[in-house]
Amino acid sequence: MTIRLKKLIIREIKLTLREPFTISSGTMIQRRILLLELFDAAGVSTWSECVADNAPNYSPETVDTARTIISKWIAPRLLGYEFEDPAAIQREINRDIRGHNMAKAAVEMGCWSLEALHQGKPLADLLGGTQSKIVTGISIGIQANPAALVDRARAAFAEGYPKIKIKIKPGKDLAYLGAVREELGPGAQLMADANNAYTTADFDHLCKIDEFGLLMLEQPLDWEDVFRHATLQKRMKTPICLDESITGLDRAEDMIQLAAGKIINIKPGRVGGFCQSLAIHDLARTNGIPVWCGGMLESGIGRAYNVALASLPNFTLPGDLSPSARYWKRDVVDPEWTMDAQGLVTVPRDQPGLGINPDRDFIEKLTVRTEIFK
Repeated sequence: MTIRLKKLIIREIKLTLREPFTISSGTMIQRRILLLELFDAAGVSTWSECVADNAPNYSPETVDTARTIISKWIAPRLLGYEFEDPAAIQREINRDIRGHNMAKAAVEMGCWSLEALHQGKPLADLLGGTQSKIVTGISIGIQANPAALVDRARAAFAEGYPKIKIKIKPGKDLAYLGAVREELGPGAQLMADANNAYTTADFDHLCKIDEFGLLMLEQPLDWEDVFRHATLQKRMKTPICLDESITGLDRAEDMIQLAAGKIINIKPGRVGGFCQSLAIHDLARTNGIPVWCGGMLESGIGRAYNVALASLPNFTLPGDLSPSARYWKRDVVDPEWTMDAQGLVTVPRDQPGLGINPDRDFIEKLTVRTEIFK
């Protein structure tokens, strides 16, 4: 069945975080989020989410650039035209539009959801997912001191999280990681995420991270750099995981060829949607590279797409798929996302499509701007 978009609604909402979240590039207190509602000519509709941030500190994209690209360039190319499948939609929105992966992904992934509804399948099944439950982890932002981090990490394990990701930056790294490792012991699954806060001048310092037995060190160097990560990986025992550097299949190929890391974090919004995510997943699986799904402080709508993707077989490491209550006082879906006592998130397969119910009334209350395209 072909996909023919009839209407697209872009809503900007503001969700306040339960607590400030700090990484190497800054602190976020309130999240601006673009939610898309897609309608096709067959009368089917669904929701999707753009993961772009308020500021261009993770990628060059922002909420505002994404809105412009979707409204001025992507929507006019798709509305009223027929496409045989989401892959055809991806080809069209990639034609002569460079970059802007998060804007593209918001639309492309929504079309995957429409396709799942057309076929009467859960989204995870349409993608080829095989896992019914996903192991999740928690991401802890940079804390004021090691003792505060230890308290947060201890509480996270008590809640059932099997993996803890610790945000680090120069000056807030070795002592912090060491304190948590000493408190939780050698068996605890710990990783560090630098969000590209270090340079080649820090190689000797970064190599000291090896003593903590981490699951991985995520994106220590520049977001556009693959080559220098290869140099660092040769010096470190700790597996390097690339996040910001992997913006598509070609960058994943570069990483593998250069041995610039041993793990890939696949965020579908970062790579331009599900078509690229599936290609990276398959490439990594063929080359023995494990993958996992990171988070971008999504609402429950964006979380549904991540969970569906993380059900694929090569997602063998815990993802950043924390329950709604981890970040939000109230999420925009009902029921909200939860995890069980073992830190597992259930892949929804009891209905076609996303498997979640957006809370339209609450979304309307949060909406600060609406644009309708036909």
